[in-house]
Amino acid sequence: MRNVLSLVALVSITVTGCAGQASPASSATMATSSPTGMPSVTTSAVAAVTAQPQGEMRPTAAPTLTPEPTAAPTVAPTVVATATPAPQPSPSPSAAPTAAKPAVARLALALPDLGAASEFAGISQWVNSAPLTLASLRGKVVLVDFWTLGCYNCVNTLPYVTGWYEKYKNQGLVVIGVHTPEFAYERDTKNVKDAVVQHQIGYPVAQDNEFVTWNAYRNRYWPAAYFVDARGRIRHIQIGEGGYDKAEQVIQQLLAEAGLVSGG
Repeated sequence: MRNVLSLVALVSITVTGCAGQASPASSATMATSSPTGMPSVTTSAVAAVTAQPQGEMRPTAAPTLTPEPTAAPTVAPTVVATATPAPQPSPSPSAAPTAAKPAVARLALALPDLGAASEFAGISQWVNSAPLTLASLRGKVVLVDFWTLGCYNCVNTLPYVTGWYEKYKNQGLVVIGVHTPEFAYERDTKNVKDAVVQHQIGYPVAQDNEFVTWNAYRNRYWPAAYFVDARGRIRHIQIGEGGYDKAEQVIQQLLAEAGLVSGG
């Protein structure tokens, strides 16, 4: 009898867990307590147990409980994770709508006058262009970029320099790559031309094998970029890698100062 009662309790718990909430009618058909304290088992619960020939009680398949026609089971409401949120209170009629804030313009850079830019001199070969002079570029913004093909720091900056050239060349930016060699093989014009093709350089490159233009700018580093305004004055110098956002802002500001583009 203890085994029977345990099984009855198991069936009662299973049904309650699956349904989420048991109805009074279904609970009454599972088990009741007699006035003497001894539990009594109803016919529907006993039907869930099959007596074995050896006297051992084993449960059969869990019975299917059919709710009585007069007592519909109570079903717990389903909670949906994507339920519509509660409506927000409407703003007070007296509250004025908040206007969208305009984009904050970048502050202008302080670009001091660093002196007149030196003329190109001692150039043994021009690549991508006929010979140029800085005087002939007056009215343009000029980026003079000292580099050499074997310098990995220089190579790392080239995607940015070529990108600025392509982006602003029709707005008044001129880029002049001054190739000043560090090693003997970098003096070979063929190697320079190969590097120009390899790195997709479309702007003029001046081959400064004797360091004449290098010394005129008193330059000491690869890479080094000199930003020259439309009046031929150096306004910013950038040495080495990095600082690309600021460098582009310098270009935009100098173009705006020259009236070549609207303020950026």
